[in-house]
Amino acid sequence: MGAPACRRPDRMYRRLVLPVIIGLLAYGFWLSSTFKDIAAGVAIFLFGILCMEEGFRAFTGGTLERVLRASTDKTWKSMAFGILTTTITQSSSLVSVITISFLSAGLIGLAEGIGIIFGANLGTTTGAWIVAGFGLKVNLSAYALPMLVFGVLMIFQQHHPLKGFGWILSGLGFLFLGIHYMKEGFAGFADHLDLTRYAVPGLAGLLLYSLFGMLATVVMQSSHATLVLIITALGAGQITYENALALAIGANVGTTVTAVLGALGASVDGKRLAGAHLIFNVGTGLVALFLINGYERAVDLVSESVGIPADDYTLKLAVFHTLFNSAGIIIFTPLIGRMVMLLTRVIKGEKSMRDVPRYLNDASLGFPEVALTALRRETQHLFNNAFSIIAHGVNLRRAEISSQMNLADLLEPRGEIIEVDIDQQYELMVKDIYSANMVFYTRSAAKMPEDKAKKMQGLWQANLDIVAAIKATKHLRKNLVRYTRSNNPYIRKEYNRFRVRIGELLRDLTVLREENTDAVLLLSLDAIKVEIADHYRFSHKVVDGLIRDGAISAQMATSLMNDSLYVNEIMVRLLSMAGGLAASATAVDEQMPDLSLSADEVEQVVDQIHGKHSPACEQGTRPR
Repeated sequence: MGAPACRRPDRMYRRLVLPVIIGLLAYGFWLSSTFKDIAAGVAIFLFGILCMEEGFRAFTGGTLERVLRASTDKTWKSMAFGILTTTITQSSSLVSVITISFLSAGLIGLAEGIGIIFGANLGTTTGAWIVAGFGLKVNLSAYALPMLVFGVLMIFQQHHPLKGFGWILSGLGFLFLGIHYMKEGFAGFADHLDLTRYAVPGLAGLLLYSLFGMLATVVMQSSHATLVLIITALGAGQITYENALALAIGANVGTTVTAVLGALGASVDGKRLAGAHLIFNVGTGLVALFLINGYERAVDLVSESVGIPADDYTLKLAVFHTLFNSAGIIIFTPLIGRMVMLLTRVIKGEKSMRDVPRYLNDASLGFPEVALTALRRETQHLFNNAFSIIAHGVNLRRAEISSQMNLADLLEPRGEIIEVDIDQQYELMVKDIYSANMVFYTRSAAKMPEDKAKKMQGLWQANLDIVAAIKATKHLRKNLVRYTRSNNPYIRKEYNRFRVRIGELLRDLTVLREENTDAVLLLSLDAIKVEIADHYRFSHKVVDGLIRDGAISAQMATSLMNDSLYVNEIMVRLLSMAGGLAASATAVDEQMPDLSLSADEVEQVVDQIHGKHSPACEQGTRPR
């Protein structure tokens, strides 16, 4: 989640550019009525893209996310996914948003994300083929109007997929209508003004029109819209073929400007992905500029081989656009590994004493499955930090818990004191992540389908449990430090017993998470719940016996009874947290929906075994 300061360049850019664009448009409207048709066509086309993006978002409740997860384990699969999704959605920006959200949530790596972006660049060429091969040769308005009618009708339906399909149909209608207006506008120019008089031949024209294409894409925030504008102008004979090639190169480079601006407020991985996008598009554009004559000859050969007439410059432009993007993929795909190393070394995250969220990103909010996964991973990140605080709070080292040592060996000796300021550690390692998780939950839960909203609520509760466990550890620590150093062996043993119980639970939770089987995890948590409840009853009997025998003072007994509540609070909260994490996994709902024991059921089980403690339990360790 980017800091507000990171978004200032983007806001400044928009504030400066918007008045200029409005002024130029107003002047153009005053100057020419046909300019209005072209501008309206561009606006309608861009609105159509927005409608299609909105429609495809309706189908991102899990299907698209699962397909992406299964389609990015190899570079060629990542590129194929980018090509296919961009071809279907006709929006490389939507594919980029999905990719950034997956990258931020840790579901794919940077190399896989780069592969998707490479594929998306090639996928944009399908739009050129559609417009050049179909859009300029057919009266699209005849198809656009029925699409809009039926699309709007579906948008007003309550069924979510139907509403999504309505947005897609309306988007296609607006795309067709926009192309129609652009085509009519450039045709109208022919009666009043011949724009080919401003054609610039040679190297100067190549550079100048590449710059125009880049600026047009920056203004419209869509290389697809720029390309359609170029094709309609070329089809109307208002620009030369050579200048159209240069405009197409500039449009490809210009789309990286919007990617870079969009990445200013993104995570460090989002910035790296934008960097890869910049390297690919600028590098591909430079190769095309240097080898433009070779590309023209290649276009002629391909066009002749597939039967495209020599004077059909719009289709030849589509061929060119495909060729130079394909060449870019051939050149840069072998360099993806080196690109990842370079971007990781050059673009680094902000160094801070405070730990910050790693997986949350605004881009994830539009995709329920990704948002759920991002919050689950961030909650696991929060627990990883809390693990250290809780362990140190009871004077245990993480290495001891993770090792194979028998924690019961710690029952008798005086405990080692680990210096830890829990308030400071909470401030540095927990507070920012916890706050970000709460904000992310609030922003995403309302947009979630009911099943995922329930899982999100479980993760929200898991965050509360983690913080509550840390606070209970803070309250326990004062007496624990004092009595684990006491000369009284009885009170020392009981407080060491607290340490051992908490350490064993942390160890069990670590092992269970490593197994990564959420169904087994829920059943194992039920077993631990029973053990905790049984231990809690047993500890009261032990204290009663110590008081009767005069082994501890009344003050010690009071502290022991009070602190046993804190220990129980820590363990119950940690179990609740683990349950929330397990329940948020998709597989749990499908395999075992209602097997977890309720609190009453736990008490019934404890009633059956109460008073039948094993020797291991008497020593203060969990039976294995």
